[in-house]
Amino acid sequence: MKIGIVGWGLEAQSAYKFFGPDNEYLIVNESAQADLPRQSDKVKVRFVDAAAPVGIGGQVADLSYLEGIEGCDKIIYQPTAYFNLQKAFGNNQAFWAKATTVYDIFFENSPTKNIIGVTGTKGKGTTSTLIAKLLAAQGQTVHLGGNIGTPVLDLLPAIKATDWVVWELANFQLKSASYSPHIAVCLMIVPEHLDWHPDVADYVQAKANIFKHQRPEDIAVYLAANQYAAQIVRYSPGKKVPYYQPPGAFVRDDGMIVIGADEKPVISKTEVKLLGEHNLQNICAALTAVWEAVGSLDNAQSVLSSFSGLEHRLELVREFEGVKYYDDSFATTPETVIVAMQAVSDPKVIILGGHDKGASFDELADKISTSDVREVIAIGKIGPNIASLLRAKGYNSVTEGPSDMTAIVAAARQAAQPGDAVLLSCGTSSFGMFKDYKDRGDQFKAAVQALV
Repeated sequence: MKIGIVGWGLEAQSAYKFFGPDNEYLIVNESAQADLPRQSDKVKVRFVDAAAPVGIGGQVADLSYLEGIEGCDKIIYQPTAYFNLQKAFGNNQAFWAKATTVYDIFFENSPTKNIIGVTGTKGKGTTSTLIAKLLAAQGQTVHLGGNIGTPVLDLLPAIKATDWVVWELANFQLKSASYSPHIAVCLMIVPEHLDWHPDVADYVQAKANIFKHQRPEDIAVYLAANQYAAQIVRYSPGKKVPYYQPPGAFVRDDGMIVIGADEKPVISKTEVKLLGEHNLQNICAALTAVWEAVGSLDNAQSVLSSFSGLEHRLELVREFEGVKYYDDSFATTPETVIVAMQAVSDPKVIILGGHDKGASFDELADKISTSDVREVIAIGKIGPNIASLLRAKGYNSVTEGPSDMTAIVAAARQAAQPGDAVLLSCGTSSFGMFKDYKDRGDQFKAAVQALV
Protein backbone atom coordinates (compact mmCIF):
# COMPACT_ATOMS: atom_id res chain seq x y z
CA MET A 1 0.00 0.00 0.00
CA LYS A 2 1.21 3.49 -0.77
CA ILE A 3 0.53 5.82 2.14
CA GLY A 4 0.64 9.59 1.87
CA ILE A 5 1.48 11.54 5.02
CA VAL A 6 0.75 15.27 5.03
CA GLY A 7 2.67 17.20 7.68
CA TRP A 8 5.36 15.88 10.00
CA GLY A 9 4.16 16.57 13.52
CA LEU A 10 3.96 14.05 16.36
CA GLU A 11 0.72 12.50 15.11
CA ALA A 12 2.02 12.01 11.56
CA GLN A 13 5.19 10.45 12.95
CA SER A 14 3.12 8.09 15.09
CA ALA A 15 1.14 7.03 12.01
CA TYR A 16 4.40 6.36 10.13
CA LYS A 17 5.51 4.04 12.97
CA PHE A 18 2.05 2.46 13.28
CA PHE A 19 1.77 1.39 9.63
CA GLY A 20 5.38 0.24 9.56
CA PRO A 21 8.08 -0.46 6.98
CA ASP A 22 6.10 -2.83 4.74
CA ASN A 23 4.35 0.06 2.98
CA GLU A 24 5.50 2.73 0.57
CA TYR A 25 5.33 6.36 1.70
CA LEU A 26 5.09 9.81 0.22
CA ILE A 27 5.71 12.28 3.06
CA VAL A 28 5.01 15.94 2.32
CA ASN A 29 5.55 18.89 4.62
CA GLU A 30 5.29 22.68 4.46
CA SER A 31 9.01 23.12 5.08
CA ALA A 32 12.20 21.18 5.73
CA GLN A 33 12.54 19.48 9.12
CA ALA A 34 15.67 17.88 10.51
CA ASP A 35 13.78 14.76 11.57
CA LEU A 36 12.14 13.98 8.23
CA PRO A 37 12.90 10.37 7.18
CA ARG A 38 15.65 9.65 4.72
CA GLN A 39 14.50 9.03 1.17
CA SER A 40 14.72 5.47 -0.12
CA ASP A 41 13.06 3.15 -2.60
CA LYS A 42 10.05 3.02 -0.27
CA VAL A 43 10.06 6.55 1.17
CA LYS A 44 9.79 9.78 -0.82
CA VAL A 45 9.87 13.17 0.90
CA ARG A 46 8.76 16.54 -0.46
CA PHE A 47 8.63 20.01 1.11
CA VAL A 48 8.62 23.70 0.20
CA ASP A 49 12.12 25.20 0.18
CA ALA A 50 10.97 28.48 1.74
CA ALA A 51 10.45 28.71 5.48
CA ALA A 52 6.85 28.27 6.61
CA PRO A 53 5.07 31.35 8.00
CA VAL A 54 5.36 32.01 11.72
CA GLY A 55 2.41 30.53 13.60
CA ILE A 56 0.23 27.44 13.33
CA GLY A 57 0.89 25.09 10.42
CA GLY A 58 -1.44 24.76 7.47
CA GLN A 59 -1.16 28.33 6.22
CA VAL A 60 1.43 28.30 3.43
CA ALA A 61 0.50 29.90 0.10
CA ASP A 62 2.64 27.50 -1.97
CA LEU A 63 0.75 24.20 -2.09
CA SER A 64 3.10 22.56 -4.60
CA TYR A 65 4.37 20.29 -1.85
CA LEU A 66 1.03 18.42 -2.04
CA GLU A 67 1.53 17.33 -5.67
CA GLY A 68 1.08 13.60 -6.08
CA ILE A 69 -0.46 13.00 -2.67
CA GLU A 70 -3.82 12.23 -4.28
CA GLY A 71 -2.24 9.21 -5.98
CA CYS A 72 -1.67 7.42 -2.69
CA ASP A 73 -3.93 4.58 -1.56
CA LYS A 74 -4.34 6.06 1.94
CA ILE A 75 -3.70 9.65 3.05
CA ILE A 76 -3.05 10.58 6.68
CA TYR A 77 -2.80 14.26 7.51
CA GLN A 78 -1.73 16.33 10.47
CA PRO A 79 -4.89 18.09 11.66
CA THR A 80 -3.41 21.55 10.98
CA ALA A 81 -3.05 20.64 7.27
CA TYR A 82 -6.83 20.47 6.85
CA PHE A 83 -7.33 23.88 5.25
CA ASN A 84 -4.37 23.42 2.90
CA LEU A 85 -5.93 20.17 1.68
CA GLN A 86 -9.30 21.84 1.36
CA LYS A 87 -7.77 24.55 -0.84
CA ALA A 88 -5.97 21.99 -2.98
CA PHE A 89 -8.69 19.37 -3.35
CA GLY A 90 -11.95 21.15 -2.52
CA ASN A 91 -14.86 18.73 -2.46
CA ASN A 92 -13.03 16.01 -4.39
CA GLN A 93 -14.86 13.02 -2.93
CA ALA A 94 -12.33 10.49 -4.22
CA PHE A 95 -9.56 12.30 -2.34
CA TRP A 96 -11.44 12.73 0.94
CA ALA A 97 -12.57 9.08 0.87
CA LYS A 98 -8.89 8.14 1.20
CA ALA A 99 -7.95 10.89 3.66
CA THR A 100 -8.00 10.35 7.41
CA THR A 101 -6.35 11.41 10.67
CA VAL A 102 -4.76 9.68 13.64
CA TYR A 103 -7.94 10.49 15.56
CA ASP A 104 -10.13 8.32 13.33
CA ILE A 105 -7.46 5.61 12.95
CA PHE A 106 -7.32 5.23 16.73
CA PHE A 107 -11.09 4.79 17.06
CA GLU A 108 -11.04 2.21 14.26
CA ASN A 109 -8.31 0.17 15.96
CA SER A 110 -8.84 0.65 19.70
CA PRO A 111 -9.60 -2.59 21.60
CA THR A 112 -11.46 -0.59 24.28
CA LYS A 113 -14.55 1.58 24.10
CA ASN A 114 -13.69 3.08 27.49
CA ILE A 115 -12.49 6.36 26.03
CA ILE A 116 -12.80 9.68 27.83
CA GLY A 117 -12.11 12.68 25.60
CA VAL A 118 -11.50 16.14 27.07
CA THR A 119 -11.68 19.39 25.14
CA GLY A 120 -12.09 23.10 25.88
CA THR A 121 -9.96 26.18 25.36
CA LYS A 122 -7.94 25.81 28.56
CA GLY A 123 -7.75 23.27 31.35
CA LYS A 124 -7.65 20.21 29.09
CA GLY A 125 -4.25 18.98 30.25
CA THR A 126 -4.95 19.49 33.94
CA THR A 127 -8.40 17.87 33.72
CA SER A 128 -7.16 14.94 31.63
CA THR A 129 -4.32 14.30 34.06
CA LEU A 130 -6.69 14.44 37.03
CA ILE A 131 -9.10 12.01 35.37
CA ALA A 132 -6.26 9.58 34.74
CA LYS A 133 -5.01 9.86 38.33
CA LEU A 134 -8.50 9.48 39.77
CA LEU A 135 -9.21 6.41 37.64
CA ALA A 136 -5.89 4.88 38.64
CA ALA A 137 -6.86 5.50 42.28
CA GLN A 138 -9.92 3.32 41.66
CA GLY A 139 -7.64 0.49 40.53
CA GLN A 140 -8.26 1.02 36.82
CA THR A 141 -5.59 0.62 34.14
CA VAL A 142 -5.34 3.99 32.42
CA HIS A 143 -3.57 5.34 29.32
CA LEU A 144 -3.19 9.12 28.98
CA GLY A 145 -2.37 10.70 25.64
CA GLY A 146 -3.31 13.01 22.81
CA ASN A 147 -2.61 16.72 22.77
CA ILE A 148 -0.96 16.43 26.20
CA GLY A 149 2.11 14.88 24.60
CA THR A 150 1.88 11.18 23.67
CA PRO A 151 0.14 10.40 20.36
CA VAL A 152 -2.61 7.89 21.00
CA LEU A 153 -1.40 5.50 18.29
CA ASP A 154 1.77 5.04 20.36
CA LEU A 155 -0.44 3.79 23.21
CA LEU A 156 -2.32 1.18 21.17
CA PRO A 157 0.00 -1.83 21.66
CA ALA A 158 -0.46 -1.70 25.44
CA ILE A 159 -4.23 -1.08 25.55
CA LYS A 160 -6.54 -3.93 26.58
CA ALA A 161 -10.31 -4.19 26.18
CA THR A 162 -11.05 -3.31 29.81
CA ASP A 163 -8.59 -0.41 30.05
CA TRP A 164 -9.44 3.29 30.07
CA VAL A 165 -8.02 5.82 27.64
CA VAL A 166 -8.01 9.50 28.62
CA TRP A 167 -7.49 11.68 25.58
CA GLU A 168 -6.79 15.41 25.57
CA LEU A 169 -8.32 16.80 22.38
CA ALA A 170 -7.56 20.11 20.73
CA ASN A 171 -9.73 21.86 18.15
CA PHE A 172 -7.38 20.77 15.37
CA GLN A 173 -7.82 17.08 16.17
CA LEU A 174 -11.59 17.44 16.37
CA LYS A 175 -12.01 19.54 13.21
CA SER A 176 -12.69 16.58 10.90
CA ALA A 177 -13.48 13.90 13.49
CA SER A 178 -15.80 11.06 12.48
CA TYR A 179 -16.15 9.60 15.98
CA SER A 180 -16.87 10.80 19.52
CA PRO A 181 -15.63 9.28 22.79
CA HIS A 182 -17.89 7.31 25.13
CA ILE A 183 -17.46 10.03 27.76
CA ALA A 184 -16.94 13.46 26.22
CA VAL A 185 -15.92 16.33 28.51
CA CYS A 186 -16.20 19.94 27.36
CA LEU A 187 -14.61 22.59 29.55
CA MET A 188 -14.73 26.36 29.17
CA ILE A 189 -14.62 27.53 25.55
CA VAL A 190 -13.55 31.06 24.60
CA PRO A 191 -12.47 32.28 21.14
CA GLU A 192 -8.99 31.08 20.23
CA HIS A 193 -6.85 30.09 17.25
CA LEU A 194 -8.50 32.70 15.05
CA ASP A 195 -5.25 32.83 13.10
CA TRP A 196 -6.21 29.37 11.77
CA HIS A 197 -10.00 29.13 11.98
CA PRO A 198 -11.86 31.56 9.69
CA ASP A 199 -14.12 32.66 12.57
CA VAL A 200 -15.29 31.81 16.08
CA ALA A 201 -18.19 29.73 14.77
CA ASP A 202 -15.78 27.40 12.95
CA TYR A 203 -13.67 27.02 16.11
CA VAL A 204 -16.73 26.16 18.21
CA GLN A 205 -18.04 23.73 15.59
CA ALA A 206 -14.70 21.91 15.64
CA LYS A 207 -15.12 21.47 19.39
CA ALA A 208 -18.67 20.24 18.80
CA ASN A 209 -17.38 17.07 17.13
CA ILE A 210 -16.56 15.70 20.58
CA PHE A 211 -20.35 15.32 21.01
CA LYS A 212 -21.72 15.02 17.47
CA HIS A 213 -20.95 11.34 16.92
CA GLN A 214 -21.94 10.04 20.35
CA ARG A 215 -24.62 7.38 20.77
CA PRO A 216 -27.54 7.32 23.22
CA GLU A 217 -25.53 5.14 25.64
CA ASP A 218 -22.69 7.70 25.77
CA ILE A 219 -22.17 10.52 28.27
CA ALA A 220 -21.63 14.25 27.70
CA VAL A 221 -20.07 16.20 30.60
CA TYR A 222 -20.09 19.96 30.12
CA LEU A 223 -19.67 23.34 31.80
CA ALA A 224 -23.26 24.56 31.71
CA ALA A 225 -22.23 28.09 32.70
CA ASN A 226 -20.23 28.46 29.47
CA GLN A 227 -22.41 29.53 26.55
CA TYR A 228 -20.42 27.62 23.92
CA ALA A 229 -20.24 24.37 25.90
CA ALA A 230 -23.97 24.57 26.64
CA GLN A 231 -24.61 25.22 22.96
CA ILE A 232 -22.66 22.30 21.50
CA VAL A 233 -23.68 19.67 24.07
CA ARG A 234 -27.08 19.70 22.38
CA TYR A 235 -25.51 17.69 19.55
CA SER A 236 -25.07 14.70 21.86
CA PRO A 237 -27.88 12.10 21.94
CA GLY A 238 -26.35 10.70 25.15
CA LYS A 239 -26.75 11.42 28.83
CA LYS A 240 -25.93 15.08 29.50
CA VAL A 241 -24.31 15.87 32.85
CA PRO A 242 -23.38 19.45 33.77
CA TYR A 243 -20.54 20.06 36.20
CA TYR A 244 -19.79 22.89 38.61
CA GLN A 245 -23.46 22.55 39.43
CA PRO A 246 -25.62 19.57 40.43
CA PRO A 247 -25.92 16.75 39.61
CA GLY A 248 -22.24 16.90 38.63
CA ALA A 249 -19.51 17.81 41.07
CA PHE A 250 -19.71 21.35 42.45
CA VAL A 251 -18.45 23.48 45.32
CA ARG A 252 -21.13 23.80 47.98
CA ASP A 253 -21.57 27.05 49.94
CA ASP A 254 -19.66 25.57 52.88
CA GLY A 255 -16.61 25.03 50.64
CA MET A 256 -17.05 21.25 50.31
CA ILE A 257 -16.76 19.74 46.83
CA VAL A 258 -19.68 17.33 46.49
CA ILE A 259 -21.24 15.18 43.77
CA GLY A 260 -24.54 13.49 42.99
CA ALA A 261 -28.12 14.03 44.03
CA ASP A 262 -27.24 13.21 47.65
CA GLU A 263 -24.26 15.63 47.57
CA LYS A 264 -21.64 13.03 48.44
CA PRO A 265 -18.67 14.89 50.00
CA VAL A 266 -15.34 14.51 48.21
CA ILE A 267 -12.93 17.12 49.61
CA SER A 268 -12.94 20.64 51.01
CA LYS A 269 -11.65 23.24 48.56
CA THR A 270 -9.21 24.36 51.27
CA GLU A 271 -7.47 20.96 51.01
CA VAL A 272 -7.01 21.18 47.23
CA LYS A 273 -3.45 21.95 46.17
CA LEU A 274 -4.27 23.58 42.81
CA LEU A 275 -4.63 27.38 42.73
CA GLY A 276 -7.65 29.31 41.49
CA GLU A 277 -11.34 28.94 40.79
CA HIS A 278 -10.60 27.74 37.27
CA ASN A 279 -8.88 24.71 38.79
CA LEU A 280 -11.88 24.07 41.03
CA GLN A 281 -13.83 23.86 37.78
CA ASN A 282 -11.27 21.45 36.31
CA ILE A 283 -11.44 19.32 39.46
CA CYS A 284 -15.23 19.18 39.27
CA ALA A 285 -15.08 18.22 35.59
CA ALA A 286 -12.66 15.39 36.37
CA LEU A 287 -14.68 14.14 39.34
CA THR A 288 -17.88 14.16 37.29
CA ALA A 289 -16.28 12.22 34.43
CA VAL A 290 -14.82 9.56 36.75
CA TRP A 291 -18.07 9.25 38.73
CA GLU A 292 -19.95 8.64 35.47
CA ALA A 293 -17.26 6.22 34.30
CA VAL A 294 -16.93 3.91 37.30
CA GLY A 295 -19.40 5.15 39.94
CA SER A 296 -16.72 5.55 42.57
CA LEU A 297 -14.35 8.24 43.85
CA ASP A 298 -12.32 6.20 46.31
CA ASN A 299 -9.01 7.86 47.21
CA ALA A 300 -10.00 11.06 45.36
CA GLN A 301 -9.11 13.11 48.42
CA SER A 302 -5.54 11.81 48.35
CA VAL A 303 -5.19 12.65 44.64
CA LEU A 304 -6.61 16.16 44.92
CA SER A 305 -4.66 17.12 48.03
CA SER A 306 -1.34 16.16 46.45
CA PHE A 307 -1.62 17.15 42.76
CA SER A 308 -0.05 20.59 42.31
CA GLY A 309 -0.63 20.95 38.58
CA LEU A 310 1.19 20.66 35.28
CA GLU A 311 4.26 22.53 34.17
CA HIS A 312 3.73 26.07 32.83
CA ARG A 313 0.27 26.35 34.44
CA LEU A 314 0.50 28.89 37.28
CA GLU A 315 3.66 27.11 38.38
CA LEU A 316 5.45 28.80 41.27
CA VAL A 317 9.06 29.00 40.12
CA ARG A 318 10.70 30.82 42.99
CA GLU A 319 10.26 33.42 45.70
CA PHE A 320 13.12 35.93 45.52
CA GLU A 321 13.51 39.22 47.41
CA GLY A 322 9.95 38.83 48.69
CA VAL A 323 8.51 38.45 45.17
CA LYS A 324 6.85 35.25 43.87
CA TYR A 325 7.53 34.36 40.24
CA TYR A 326 4.88 32.28 38.45
CA ASP A 327 5.28 30.50 35.12
CA ASP A 328 1.85 30.61 33.46
CA SER A 329 3.18 30.36 29.92
CA PHE A 330 0.32 28.05 28.97
CA ALA A 331 -2.02 31.05 29.25
CA THR A 332 -2.35 31.77 25.54
CA THR A 333 -5.68 33.64 25.56
CA PRO A 334 -6.61 36.93 27.25
CA GLU A 335 -9.32 35.11 29.21
CA THR A 336 -6.79 32.79 30.82
CA VAL A 337 -4.73 35.78 31.94
CA ILE A 338 -7.82 37.08 33.73
CA VAL A 339 -8.17 33.68 35.41
CA ALA A 340 -4.54 33.85 36.58
CA MET A 341 -5.06 37.38 37.91
CA GLN A 342 -7.99 36.14 39.96
CA ALA A 343 -6.07 33.12 41.24
CA VAL A 344 -3.08 35.13 42.54
CA SER A 345 -4.19 37.58 45.21
CA ASP A 346 -0.92 39.55 45.51
CA PRO A 347 -0.26 42.80 43.61
CA LYS A 348 1.04 41.76 40.21
CA VAL A 349 3.55 42.49 37.49
CA ILE A 350 2.28 40.77 34.35
CA ILE A 351 4.30 39.85 31.26
CA LEU A 352 1.92 40.12 28.28
CA GLY A 353 2.22 39.69 24.53
CA GLY A 354 3.74 37.62 21.76
CA HIS A 355 2.25 36.44 18.46
CA ASP A 356 -0.96 38.08 17.25
CA LYS A 357 -3.68 35.39 17.06
CA GLY A 358 -6.51 37.82 16.37
CA ALA A 359 -7.94 37.71 19.89
CA SER A 360 -9.41 40.78 21.58
CA PHE A 361 -7.54 42.18 24.60
CA ASP A 362 -10.27 44.71 25.47
CA GLU A 363 -11.74 42.86 28.46
CA LEU A 364 -8.30 42.06 29.82
CA ALA A 365 -7.24 45.70 29.47
CA ASP A 366 -10.35 46.74 31.40
CA LYS A 367 -9.50 44.30 34.19
CA ILE A 368 -5.89 45.45 34.37
CA SER A 369 -6.81 49.13 34.48
CA THR A 370 -9.12 48.59 37.48
CA SER A 371 -7.11 45.99 39.41
CA ASP A 372 -3.95 45.64 41.49
CA VAL A 373 -1.62 45.13 38.52
CA ARG A 374 1.44 47.23 39.32
CA GLU A 375 3.11 47.00 35.90
CA VAL A 376 2.63 45.35 32.52
CA ILE A 377 5.70 44.23 30.56
CA ALA A 378 4.48 44.26 26.94
CA ILE A 379 6.46 41.98 24.62
CA GLY A 380 6.43 40.52 21.12
CA LYS A 381 4.72 41.56 17.93
CA ILE A 382 1.46 42.39 19.67
CA GLY A 383 3.18 44.19 22.58
CA PRO A 384 2.82 47.73 21.17
CA ASN A 385 -0.89 47.15 20.51
CA ILE A 386 -1.42 45.98 24.09
CA ALA A 387 0.49 49.00 25.41
CA SER A 388 -1.58 51.41 23.31
CA LEU A 389 -4.84 49.77 24.39
CA LEU A 390 -3.90 50.00 28.07
CA ARG A 391 -2.91 53.65 27.79
CA ALA A 392 -6.15 54.43 25.98
CA LYS A 393 -7.94 53.09 29.05
CA GLY A 394 -5.89 55.31 31.36
CA TYR A 395 -3.38 52.67 32.47
CA ASN A 396 0.18 53.95 31.99
CA SER A 397 2.35 51.57 34.03
CA VAL A 398 3.68 49.80 30.95
CA THR A 399 7.21 48.77 30.00
CA GLU A 400 7.49 48.06 26.29
CA GLY A 401 9.73 45.91 24.23
CA PRO A 402 12.25 43.78 26.14
CA SER A 403 13.37 41.44 23.36
CA ASP A 404 14.79 38.45 25.26
CA MET A 405 13.80 36.63 28.41
CA THR A 406 16.71 37.87 30.51
CA ALA A 407 15.70 41.47 29.79
CA ILE A 408 12.02 40.66 30.32
CA VAL A 409 12.65 39.17 33.76
CA ALA A 410 14.98 42.05 34.65
CA ALA A 411 12.24 44.55 33.80
CA ALA A 412 9.73 42.60 35.89
CA ARG A 413 12.14 42.44 38.81
CA GLN A 414 12.69 46.20 38.69
CA ALA A 415 8.93 46.88 38.68
CA ALA A 416 8.02 44.43 41.45
CA GLN A 417 8.01 45.20 45.16
CA PRO A 418 8.23 42.81 48.13
CA GLY A 419 4.88 41.05 48.52
CA ASP A 420 4.18 41.19 44.76
CA ALA A 421 3.87 38.37 42.24
CA VAL A 422 5.38 38.34 38.74
CA LEU A 423 3.21 36.45 36.25
CA LEU A 424 4.46 35.18 32.91
CA SER A 425 0.90 35.00 31.59
CA CYS A 426 1.17 36.30 28.05
CA GLY A 427 -2.37 35.86 26.72
CA THR A 428 -1.21 34.71 23.29
CA SER A 429 1.14 32.35 21.48
CA SER A 430 4.90 32.69 21.64
CA PHE A 431 5.78 32.27 17.94
CA GLY A 432 8.48 34.68 16.80
CA MET A 433 10.28 35.21 20.10
CA PHE A 434 10.18 31.60 21.29
CA LYS A 435 9.69 28.15 19.78
CA ASP A 436 6.45 27.52 21.69
CA TYR A 437 4.86 28.10 25.10
CA LYS A 438 7.10 25.43 26.65
CA ASP A 439 10.26 27.13 25.39
CA ARG A 440 8.93 30.47 26.66
CA GLY A 441 8.19 29.00 30.08
CA ASP A 442 11.52 27.17 30.27
CA GLN A 443 13.44 30.35 29.42
CA PHE A 444 11.45 32.27 32.03
CA LYS A 445 12.23 29.71 34.71
CA ALA A 446 15.92 29.71 33.82
CA ALA A 447 16.07 33.53 33.94
CA VAL A 448 14.26 33.62 37.29
CA GLN A 449 16.52 30.96 38.80
CA ALA A 450 19.54 32.96 37.60
CA LEU A 451 18.53 36.06 39.58
CA VAL A 452 21.06 36.98 42.27
